[in-house]
Amino acid sequence: MYSAAAAAASPPRRDFISVTLSPEEAVGGGGYNNSKAWRRRSCWRKWKQLSRLQRSVILFLFAFLAVCGVISYTSMGEPWKSLTDKSLDDQRTEPEIPGLKLANPAVLPAPQKADANLGDDPELSPQKPPKPPHVRRGPSNLQIKAPRRDVRLKTRHDTSRVVEEPVQADKEEKMEKSVISWRGAVIEPDQSTEPPSSKIKEPEKPSSVEAEDQKEPVPINERQTAVIEAFRHAWKGYKDFAWGHDELKPLSKSYNEWFGLGLTLIDALDTMWILGLKEEFEEARKWVANDLVFDKNVDVNLFESTIRILGGLLSTYHLSGDSLFLEKAKDIGNRLMPAFKTPSKIPYSDVNIGRGTAHPPRWTSDSTVAEVTSIQLEFRELSRLTGDEKFQKAVDEVMKHVHTLSGKNDGLVPMFINTNSGQFTHLGVYTLGARADSYYEYLLKQWIQGGKTENELLEDYMRAIEGVKKHLLQRSQPKKLTFVGELAHGHFSAKMDHLVCFLPGTLALGAHNGLTADHMKLAEALIETCYQMYAQVETGLSPEIVHFNLHAQKGHKDVEIKPADRHNLLRPETVESLFYMYRFTGDKKYQDWGWEILQNFNKYTRVPTGGYTSINNVQNPSNPEPRDKMESFFLGETLKYMFLLFSDDIDLINLDKYVFNTEAHPLPIWVPA
Repeated sequence: MYSAAAAAASPPRRDFISVTLSPEEAVGGGGYNNSKAWRRRSCWRKWKQLSRLQRSVILFLFAFLAVCGVISYTSMGEPWKSLTDKSLDDQRTEPEIPGLKLANPAVLPAPQKADANLGDDPELSPQKPPKPPHVRRGPSNLQIKAPRRDVRLKTRHDTSRVVEEPVQADKEEKMEKSVISWRGAVIEPDQSTEPPSSKIKEPEKPSSVEAEDQKEPVPINERQTAVIEAFRHAWKGYKDFAWGHDELKPLSKSYNEWFGLGLTLIDALDTMWILGLKEEFEEARKWVANDLVFDKNVDVNLFESTIRILGGLLSTYHLSGDSLFLEKAKDIGNRLMPAFKTPSKIPYSDVNIGRGTAHPPRWTSDSTVAEVTSIQLEFRELSRLTGDEKFQKAVDEVMKHVHTLSGKNDGLVPMFINTNSGQFTHLGVYTLGARADSYYEYLLKQWIQGGKTENELLEDYMRAIEGVKKHLLQRSQPKKLTFVGELAHGHFSAKMDHLVCFLPGTLALGAHNGLTADHMKLAEALIETCYQMYAQVETGLSPEIVHFNLHAQKGHKDVEIKPADRHNLLRPETVESLFYMYRFTGDKKYQDWGWEILQNFNKYTRVPTGGYTSINNVQNPSNPEPRDKMESFFLGETLKYMFLLFSDDIDLINLDKYVFNTEAHPLPIWVPA
């Protein structure tokens, strides 16, 4: 035992810990080294140290976040895909500005992928017209007839989907959309439309609506019956004396040949369908099937062939569902393509459809601005139907090029453009008459056709209308009629072509599609002027050109007519605008004005043996000097617009579903699938 003194004297006790290391650990292989294995063991120990409740809460949070992620991905997938497609297609997006919503969604399905066997579809005979007076002539609601029963079933589903879209859009939150602001007018594309892809997809078959989905047909009225009688009289002359030729010469009971392609017959096909003239339509269809041949050594005008032949065939295909007309449209469309083989891609005016060559007029290398910018509706639709993008690409390049050109005056364009340089020529002259008129018309109509998404077209249209207001609008004396004159190197001329009377209808169409309301006010003023161009003339028929008095003179009317301008070619522009104005306003005076014009056509231009004739002198009721020529557009446009003007059925070529080309051939408005 130790004594107490010994214990106190002994040194303090030290404790030691002995650790034995394996050889691997001794060289550093076993301690904390931030390895993945070490971290996993450490995290697992910490996880095991948590209580069961804590672990359950963490697992629940992770599951909740995963579900939210899936839902977010699903809801954002389509908008992200749409934005990506826009970028790939070089679609321009404007900053969002609150404003007007477009009034009318488009209604036809967007194109799908190209159908290789498009031409193999069975041909259908045109729909049998109902018998008057209890049933309206023409297809019920003028819905497009499907080539096959299985297509009808699919279309019925598509139609119900399109009708439901506006309702669903009201329930959903507003998404960002591209908009345009033009001097106070804010235009937004419809939520139901998307920019058309540059990639051409499968052609969509003409759709139909089953009988139970259709409205009751509207009976034909007395004035429509008069139009049908006028058409049959004109058709009798053509059939008896000019069958299969371009134009009737009713006085000499012969014909005039321009291209040798049956222009009058093709121009009148969809008119016969709309009027419900089954027998006449069947006769014409047989001629198209058996005798219409494009493989011939003949020069044709690109513009006239496109709007009359290509447009007429495409329209008739849509209305009848008969694939014969689409096959013929593809043939002529391909034969017109050599016109675009120019250094500037601005097409030549003339094409030899047999040789596959093209050239400008003999006297110049220029093309007319209206002609190269008024073929787009037809070629774009041909691409949509065939799946061949070359047609749309060619005409879109023209519009994009013209959009960038200098030489415009507040949106107004010169009349000529050079096919070599691609530049405007004859600068300083601006008109909405011949050589420029339909450029402005097709700016708006392409925008409508494409689903109201191609903003450059709308910008150019809105800017041009402002240019018209600034430079070309004046008022006459004594009635203060608003008219559109011309500007030549800063000098204003009070000259107005009858062709300019397309403008009231175009302005009204734009207002109907959501553009600024003052366009409709201007349309109302201009259509009054166009009517006075008839009413103030001795025969009640307008001359080709009028000059307006800017200063009041005793004994003088607003309208003055020069001897070289007093002819009437049975033109449709005023009746066309009357149709639009009545369709959008319901004002019966527009129908009454049209009825006056029809009666005067019957009084001064009708030929007893069949047909109608242009006249040389609208100021001489006793001898209007007939010219012995019936233009194809009298059947293709004038009488068609007359029939539509006198109808109270808005579904007889519904303007929310169709857009008319400049030859009055209705083509469908596109929407995405």
